Amino acid sequence: MAENKTQPSTVPVEEFLAAVEHPGRRADSLELLGLMRGITGQDAVMWGPTIVGFGSYHYRYRSGREGDAAAIGFSPRKTNLALYGLTYGPDADRLLPELGKHKTGVACLYINKLEDVDRKVLTEMIRTGYEHVMAELHSP
Repeated sequence: MAENKTQPSTVPVEEFLAAVEHPGRRADSLELLGLMRGITGQDAVMWGPTIVGFGSYHYRYRSGREGDAAAIGFSPRKTNLALYGLTYGPDADRLLPELGKHKTGVACLYINKLEDVDRKVLTEMIRTGYEHVMAELHSP
C-alpha cells in the first residue's frame, strides 16, 4: 500500500509562515498558530510543504489503509485560509452558522480572513474539533 503523501517534515513552521507573501494572510496565520498552539497544547509541525498541523492521530480505514495525519491544522493559501479538522467536532453543524463568512469542503473549512469570523466560535470549533479527532478518530 502506498504511503501518505502528506508527512510531517522538519521545516520550521515560523520559517514557512514568514515566507507567506500576503501580509494579511501571514498575520492571520501567525494568530492561528498561537490560537491552535494554546488550545491543543501541541507544538506546530509542518505536514507536507504547506500544512501547519497540531497533534497527530492514527487512522485505519475498513479497506486496510492506515496512516497518520495532523489532528487539526491550517494552510495559508493565496486566496484563503484552509482549516483542517474543525468540522469533525460534534458541535460543528451548530457552530458553523454562527461562525461568520466561510465555505466548507469535504474535510476543510475555508475563510478569507480572520476578520470575517467570530473568534469565540472559531475557538470553540478548534477545541471541539481537536478533542473529537483525538478521542474518536484516533486508532492506536
